[in-house]
Amino acid sequence: MDIRTADLCDQFSDELEVCEPLFGDFGGTLQFGGQIATLKCFEDNSLVRDLTAEAGNGRVLVIDAGGSMRRAVVGDLLAKKAVDNGWAGIVVYGCIRDSAAIADMNIGVKALGTHPMKTDKRGEGQRDIPVRFGGVIFRPGDWLYADEDGVIVARRALIK
Repeated sequence: MDIRTADLCDQFSDELEVCEPLFGDFGGTLQFGGQIATLKCFEDNSLVRDLTAEAGNGRVLVIDAGGSMRRAVVGDLLAKKAVDNGWAGIVVYGCIRDSAAIADMNIGVKALGTHPMKTDKRGEGQRDIPVRFGGVIFRPGDWLYADEDGVIVARRALIK
């Protein structure tokens, strides 16, 4: 999928929310997009494991990890599971780990940064709820598009 967020902003500016420039690119795919699925979790990636095991069908997993810079909610095993199950991308308001391995995977991954420490597994968090960070509300079912220039969200598909 050829995604140019700048071009989408030019064409659909009145239909978009543009995320603040918070994220680094860590996946092997820099341009990605799809319908949003959401998780809210803090230093516990139990639900990330569960959701990446489901069929992604080209969706983008948006994880509100509370901006934590103390634990990584996605590592190479979960990223590989997401690739194998057809997820287009993962956006993490928090950290990932195993970034060198993830860089070789066919998935888009944006995160605040990296951290080597894994999370606890307490089974805590919420899924399929609106989450807010970077000045944007990410709603399940909305559409996210990302490239080297940033992340944008629309209520409908902009690219067919």
